[in-house]
Amino acid sequence: MKHLKVINAYFLKYKWHFLCGLLFVSLSTIFSTYQGVIVRNGTNKIIEVFKNNQTDQTGVFLGYGFTIIVLALTSGLFLFLMRQTIIVMSRHIEYDQKNEIYNHYQILDASFFKQNTTGDLMNRISEDVGKVRMYSGPAIMYLANTIVTTITVLIFMLSVNVKLTLIVFLPLPLLSYLIYRVSDMINKQSGKVQKELGNLTTQAQETFSAIRVIKAYARETFFVEKMQEKNELYKKTALKLTTIESYFGPAMVLMVGLSVLLTVWYGGKLTIQGKIEPGNITEFILYVYKLTWPFASLGWVTSLIQRAAASQERINEFLDTKPSITNSNSNTYLINGEIEFRNVDFIYPENNIQAIKNISFKLKQGQVLGITGKVGSGKSSILNLITRQYDVTKGEILIDGKNIKQHNLHLLRKNMGVVPQEVFLFSDTISNNILFGSSDKNTGKTKIEDAAKQAQVHDNIMTFPANYDTIVGERGVTLSGGQKQRISIARALINKPQLLIFDDCLSAVDTETEELILNNLNKEMKNKTAIIVSHRISSLKNADLILYMKDGEIVEMGTHEELLALRKSYFQLYQMQSN
Repeated sequence: MKHLKVINAYFLKYKWHFLCGLLFVSLSTIFSTYQGVIVRNGTNKIIEVFKNNQTDQTGVFLGYGFTIIVLALTSGLFLFLMRQTIIVMSRHIEYDQKNEIYNHYQILDASFFKQNTTGDLMNRISEDVGKVRMYSGPAIMYLANTIVTTITVLIFMLSVNVKLTLIVFLPLPLLSYLIYRVSDMINKQSGKVQKELGNLTTQAQETFSAIRVIKAYARETFFVEKMQEKNELYKKTALKLTTIESYFGPAMVLMVGLSVLLTVWYGGKLTIQGKIEPGNITEFILYVYKLTWPFASLGWVTSLIQRAAASQERINEFLDTKPSITNSNSNTYLINGEIEFRNVDFIYPENNIQAIKNISFKLKQGQVLGITGKVGSGKSSILNLITRQYDVTKGEILIDGKNIKQHNLHLLRKNMGVVPQEVFLFSDTISNNILFGSSDKNTGKTKIEDAAKQAQVHDNIMTFPANYDTIVGERGVTLSGGQKQRISIARALINKPQLLIFDDCLSAVDTETEELILNNLNKEMKNKTAIIVSHRISSLKNADLILYMKDGEIVEMGTHEELLALRKSYFQLYQMQSN
């Protein structure tokens, strides 16, 4: 239960829901239990009628029936109110928890997301929070109902006969234990079923995603057999769960039947001895049925609490994770865009790979920096440091002469237009995807079109059936690679940022389109600092400073003409691309 202590703060927040729920469950139980007294009186009256041959007692029995209906309706009303308070409270807690986790995800740094899978992140905010909700709602509700019902019924039963009460209660703890054991088995087997279902879903998803490759290699039969194999495993696991679940009903009926049998047997003896009335037997049978579900639910509630505790432990693990990148400045000021690296080293914290080794360079406001080199040479790592996705391991980065750690992080990023190497488009309209880069909520259609024209994608968009209102599909699946890259460039340009960062973002466009985009960017980048990472010399040749990277180090640095004059790696790359 220690992991669930954090939920107590939510119970305090919604204390009136909680307290009213406890009040309603108490009232519902009292009115429901009092029906036993009416049933007892009614049974005794029936026996009296038969003994004395009384015939005109219809009004009395109608009174008993009407009283039971009123008690049942009143009990049901308070039961409804109980659910409207405790279950509604659990939904509020679920809502708050999901927001808390989601907001916490937003402040965590890139390292965290590299070390944790998307599936696990989603699972904790959906499945785990859902299991915790079952504790804060149904588990609390049924636990309160069990306690109140047991105490109320026990008071009513003890007032009739202590020995009969103890005998009737004997099978009920055993019922709780059996239900607990069966529930535990069900939970464990359910986990296995979910795992097999996950494997089955993954196999299906992978098959559908790669259907063109599968058909190209004529591997349909192989994947059909693979799917059948996983389907068979899922079927066997699910059937085993069904078998275990089938024990639940008979176990409950057995224990309830045993309690009823004991009530009739020992209650009959006491009636013959004149120690209790005949109506007490029917009263006790009613109480047994009223106690059945509360006692049966104890095992289920225990299982819910165990699962909730395990889920909350997983949630706490993420909530206790502190971001290594924090914002220590909330001031608002102008960003000019001067960048300087001073003896910077960087090691990725998630795998201890050194990506940057003793890098130093300076870029003045309005200049363009070009970076090239082989795959894995540290080009993108430089951009990750400038956007402060990571902090340097050694040395320092200065923006406008001030250490990047001392800048207002949110302000700095708002002044950056970033086009990543792996373009990500949301499953939304083209217009909204471009607008994503704008900090102005009132940005009009004209600005969207201007940004698209600068990125040389406006003409393509106008050929689509819905133009800028075209839905691009998941991750922009309906667009070509070049179209996605250019929409991403338009997104970066629409806010007219002071720092423009392009990470090999023209690789999927032809050289003619690339030339047009670069010419537009040259006009847009006046008095703005730009960093272009590319394998194409044509994208870099007009840069004020070019870095050639190798194994995390700068091996060549200068202008296009200066690097060609060195006749080294940059020159060789230029020769290969010129031929």
